[in-house]
Amino acid sequence: MPQDHQYPPLSPFQTGSRGKCPRCGQGKLFDGFISLKPKCSACGLDYSFADSGDGPAVLVILVAGFILLGAAVYVEFTFSPPVWVHVILWLPLSLAVCLGLLRWMKGVLVALQYTNKAAEGRLEE
Repeated sequence: MPQDHQYPPLSPFQTGSRGKCPRCGQGKLFDGFISLKPKCSACGLDYSFADSGDGPAVLVILVAGFILLGAAVYVEFTFSPPVWVHVILWLPLSLAVCLGLLRWMKGVLVALQYTNKAAEGRLEE
């Protein structure tokens, strides 16, 4: 298996947002929508180090919530539409924004974990 020093450093934001391997930038990161592959098909990097946990979901909730809530408040105070308009407008829009951001955010966080060599905290012995 190739070592990390054989690969030039890549931007975690470029590789993660494209869903590519954080080490080589060639292999795919995802096996499904947001499930990670076991390893990179190009360089063999084992993705078992990656544990983004709830980080992507929390960031998506914060970003999408801020944008969508601001837009909903603006529409309410500017146009005063009935409630059914809000439901028809904001429900599909919130699903699209959240699902669109989730894969991107998970890819970036996994790439940042690789770049920064993030690992679980350990006490020195």
